[in-house]
Amino acid sequence: MKKEYDISGMTCSACVLHVEKGVKKVAGLENIQVNLLTNTLSVEAPEGMKDIDLQIIQAVEDAGYEASSKSKDPLASSSTISNPKDHIAKELKSMKKRVIISFAFSIPLVYLAMGHMFNWPLPPWFDIPSLAMNFAFSQFLLAIPVFIVNGRYFSSGFKALYKRAPTMDSLIALGSTAALVYGVYAIYQIGIGLGVGDIQRVHRFSMDLYFESAVMILSLVLLGKYFELRAKGRTSDAISKLIDLSPKTATIIVDGVEKEIAVEQVQLGDLIVVRPGGRFAVDGTVVEGHSAVDESALTGESLPVDKHKGDQVFSATINTTGRLVYRADKVGDDTTLAHIIKLVEEASASKAPISKLADRISSVFVPIVIVIALVSTLVWLIAGAPLESALAFGIAVLVISCPCALGLATPTAIMVGTGKGAEHGILIRSAESLETAQSITAVVLDKTGTITEGKPEVTDMYPLTDVSESDLLFMAASLEQSSEHPLSIAILERAQSQNLSLETVENFYSVPGKGLQATLNKEELLGGNSLFMRENDIDISQAEKQTLEYAKMGKTPLYFAQGGKLLGVIAVADVVKPSSGDAINTMKDRGLEVVMLTGDNEQTARAIAQSVNIDRVFASVLPDGKESVVRSLQDEGHVVAMVGDGINDAPALVRADIGLAIGAGTDIAIESADIILMRSDLRDVPSAIALSRATLRNIKQNLFWALFYNTLGIPLAAGIFFPFFGWRLNPMFAAAAMSLSSIFVVTNALRLKRFGISHSTPTQKEHMNTPTIEQIQDGVKGENEMKKVIHIEGMSCGHCVKAVEKALATVEGLDAHVDLENNTATVNVVSSVSDEQLTTLISDAGYSVTSITQLGA
Repeated sequence: MKKEYDISGMTCSACVLHVEKGVKKVAGLENIQVNLLTNTLSVEAPEGMKDIDLQIIQAVEDAGYEASSKSKDPLASSSTISNPKDHIAKELKSMKKRVIISFAFSIPLVYLAMGHMFNWPLPPWFDIPSLAMNFAFSQFLLAIPVFIVNGRYFSSGFKALYKRAPTMDSLIALGSTAALVYGVYAIYQIGIGLGVGDIQRVHRFSMDLYFESAVMILSLVLLGKYFELRAKGRTSDAISKLIDLSPKTATIIVDGVEKEIAVEQVQLGDLIVVRPGGRFAVDGTVVEGHSAVDESALTGESLPVDKHKGDQVFSATINTTGRLVYRADKVGDDTTLAHIIKLVEEASASKAPISKLADRISSVFVPIVIVIALVSTLVWLIAGAPLESALAFGIAVLVISCPCALGLATPTAIMVGTGKGAEHGILIRSAESLETAQSITAVVLDKTGTITEGKPEVTDMYPLTDVSESDLLFMAASLEQSSEHPLSIAILERAQSQNLSLETVENFYSVPGKGLQATLNKEELLGGNSLFMRENDIDISQAEKQTLEYAKMGKTPLYFAQGGKLLGVIAVADVVKPSSGDAINTMKDRGLEVVMLTGDNEQTARAIAQSVNIDRVFASVLPDGKESVVRSLQDEGHVVAMVGDGINDAPALVRADIGLAIGAGTDIAIESADIILMRSDLRDVPSAIALSRATLRNIKQNLFWALFYNTLGIPLAAGIFFPFFGWRLNPMFAAAAMSLSSIFVVTNALRLKRFGISHSTPTQKEHMNTPTIEQIQDGVKGENEMKKVIHIEGMSCGHCVKAVEKALATVEGLDAHVDLENNTATVNVVSSVSDEQLTTLISDAGYSVTSITQLGA
């Protein structure tokens, strides 16, 4: 069973390591994960383990931190999930008070301590040397409140130091305490000087009290933490937005009367009413009404989806037009929204393998820093420097070295990256999956339901000379309406789209594996394959050439005859999804090898592969064979991503380095996958890989700057450059620099929010079906000339339109039309002009290309 806990007191990656080490001492626990960003701990514990909460909480407390179990009501719905922004808002409010108090006392203290250096006016009762004790003791009194409101640094820092597991708080506590202790020591020296009349001693120690350094270290670190927490709050935007989507109430029907209840009270089987503009409270099935539902919150798809009786609806989606009544099928934590929130939370809390680098560094970093601080202080004392100067170098080393930035480098980027994916329907299960995805070199695609729609559709109709297409479809649909075969459904859907009124046939009979027969208008009506026609003495020679072409393209030809005479042929096929060709071309453009797997025969597989520009095909593959193909690609040295949607894809999804499940697929496929594509859109595959690469690049940037900053800052703080260039780092500025480094890392991670995942939505005319006979016959023209739609960002006026048109006009023979309203450019180009060339031309003109779609491909 999985247990989760809230942890308080963690401030850096060293804290994370100490908590993990402490919890690992509890026997029987597995998969221990501590997240600095969310301040949480998750563990896998055996079922029935006694006093597990007490043991874990005690282990955390022994490590120097506090823990509390996350209580979970099994009946609670997704609306009761705690919003991370609520916790951050509460913490921000408390921290803001501490910041105000700190600076309310720190500013006058700094003014008092440094005023004489800048000739600022000071009250006469602070005159030096005669009233030096007033001057010094007033600073001490102003410092006390600052130390009190920042007491947590001392309680946790010294506790960790006592347990020989120093953290960032230990460095802050040591640095500020050293400055405070030295200040008290200076007060005694001032008192001695006044007592014996040693004015030089009074003056020297009055100028080196270091109370201002002590309080500014604390105040600036606290201010940095405040801004850091604000920025961290933005990294959890995705989870917060998802949680906010869930409605708080639902309207159910009880004994024919509508009643509004809290969403937590909805039970399985309840009938729920949703009016236009309302959100669905739970998952369910429509039992009454017709409407269009906006599912963009879950899938990222902008177009509403039509819903009728029997269709599924999902929590947090929006009913846009008609009134719907639906039956609750999944409630509480079983809803789609709750699962998505859980996935995003788990992914953001998990650790990427690259984070082990930061962990290894942090495990030795803090102790080494303390040693460096002590050594630098001793070296300067041996070199003859005054105590206060040597101490300043040591304090600066302690303060600037706090490894906050190092600890935040990985989790901030992971949280923003997984959140960005969730916003666009790309659900990433773990940080490890996110990191592995950037290394993918080969993508294996299942055909049915992944590249294709997964259901047959009518692609071509070939009526004989004396029969119209409408008559052929009418006869075929009238016969097929008595059958439930998938091919029959495809013909009926085409007839429905043309609003044909069908007639009822008589004497209907199905011949398994061959066809159907019935009587219509007292004439025998037949429909089926060529063998069935020949058995019934129907001459099909007039259509054999066309049916051969259909078969070559992987389509299934169905013959129809009436009264012993052939009416024509209707071709049915599982058509390619509108976005598949574009997605596959994008993957190939990015250097990925694309492979198609299918259980279909070689001829059908090759036809589909050719239509979407796939070169490598494995046909007639059984489920266990799919797993073998993935393994063979791995043996070739590829890092393999497998994309599938069915139960038979599950073994291959598990075997692959990264498994991607199409969201509309089976639960088993989704559970076996590392990444789930909610939109069932293959274009999300290259988007997921690009997001992974952007996130890993961001993590590496964060780690570099955190390490570079410390590498550069420690020698400067220790005074290595002072003898040569006179460079030294005041502890106050060291505190400011340390805080800025953490803010920089979090802000850099937030840049991932600008990562673009933009898809155009093909119209029906742009639907990338398998090619028609005319397309194959006219293939030469299709290969030499093509029509593309370029989606452009940055255009705002007519001058922009002219600039883009001018840029595209530099290509000889290119015909372009730029549409400012839709931010697109439609171009007719020859195949020798690549997408990269078009992108470069528009980029050079000062605009950005988000995607290029080929029409009629």
